[in-house]
Amino acid sequence: MNSHYFEKEKETMNRKDLESLQLERLQATVKRVYEKNSVYRKNFEQAGVTPQDIKSLSDIQKLPTINKTIFRDTYPMGLMCVDKKEIVEMHMSSGSTGTPVVMPYTQGDLDQWASCMARCYAMAGALPTDVVQITPSFGLFNGGFGMYHGARKYGLFVVPTGAGNTARQIKLAKDFGTRVFTGVVSYGLRLIEELEAEKTSLSDLRIGIFGAESFSAAMKEKISQGLGIEVFDIYGMTETGGVGTLGQDCPAHNGIHVWEDHYIIEILDRDTHTPVADGEIGELTITALTREALPVIRFRTGDLSRIISRDTCSCGRTHLRVDQIMGRVDDMLIVKGVNFFPSQVEQALMSIPGVLNNYQIIIEEVNGVTDLRVHVEAENGVTGFMVEKVLKETLGFSPKGDIFAPGALPRQEGKAKRVFYRKSDGSLA
Repeated sequence: MNSHYFEKEKETMNRKDLESLQLERLQATVKRVYEKNSVYRKNFEQAGVTPQDIKSLSDIQKLPTINKTIFRDTYPMGLMCVDKKEIVEMHMSSGSTGTPVVMPYTQGDLDQWASCMARCYAMAGALPTDVVQITPSFGLFNGGFGMYHGARKYGLFVVPTGAGNTARQIKLAKDFGTRVFTGVVSYGLRLIEELEAEKTSLSDLRIGIFGAESFSAAMKEKISQGLGIEVFDIYGMTETGGVGTLGQDCPAHNGIHVWEDHYIIEILDRDTHTPVADGEIGELTITALTREALPVIRFRTGDLSRIISRDTCSCGRTHLRVDQIMGRVDDMLIVKGVNFFPSQVEQALMSIPGVLNNYQIIIEEVNGVTDLRVHVEAENGVTGFMVEKVLKETLGFSPKGDIFAPGALPRQEGKAKRVFYRKSDGSLA
């Protein structure tokens, strides 16, 4: 396998040496947050643990877990572990579900972020001086800046378009010979639609790096075929320092490599918050080992995944692999007594020949009973019955399927909204 590296020695580190480095960094980070931040110290004291209790990697289980609540309770930067004068940049989540999550950065944090992201570019097959087009927005959301910091670190030619204006994106990609395209998952679909409308293609494009949204295997294949490129699934979040900080899949496309020299990954039971065995699905939980301003300790992400393997990958990397994100703990839907995730609906829809990329999952109440309706764009010949049949085979009950002409359903330039609730007046929210 033709695999490129940015920091080969670190990415292929012997497993024993990697775990030794993790323990050294875990002990130092726990000691630092305990001494530098009163919120962390109080959490540790309530759990009856001190930094001296961390003698092995398994001792991480003695530390209390946290989630987004602690960020919102300490807004804007109550979890910070450095003096404010050391902060050089900040990013934050949208706050669409409450008080936003803020992540401050020291210069060291920006360097760490850039190195992790540069590894992702290299792993995808990008080469220094390649042209990369960065479509995530440049602003409080971390996506655009993360892609930018990593591209500069790796030596790429940056076309910093930001989000939207797809016709211009295509023109710039042609004019500058874009080889690497980055964006949120749904923007890959938008790009395909615009290329088809213009009856054109991007002859120089070879690599697509997409993230920030649920990314089923079927959707990944659809983007790959639609653009004629190799597609990679990148992972990272505000709380870990931004896009790419956690990792990405490699050319083997058998799980996301997590940068274990920078983060410890645990998969915890979603109810008991205790570790599950490798291969079992649970809540992905992160401990940052090299972040300076705000290192998270046992942060429960809300994302569901599983550890695929800790063995050396065919690409040569020794860092463990986790499965694609299967959904979120709080995204689970319950209809007619059946628990399921939106990603299962997407996977089923994408398996139907003639079904297109845009769809809506609508939860509605009919005669006091919660029901599911799916709106999907499709080519002539696809019927609602066909959709309902496949969804019944997948979910175990029969949702209603409504077919729409191509382009009939609304689009968003940023992250796509897939799940809606029908209000009493018939409108969707």
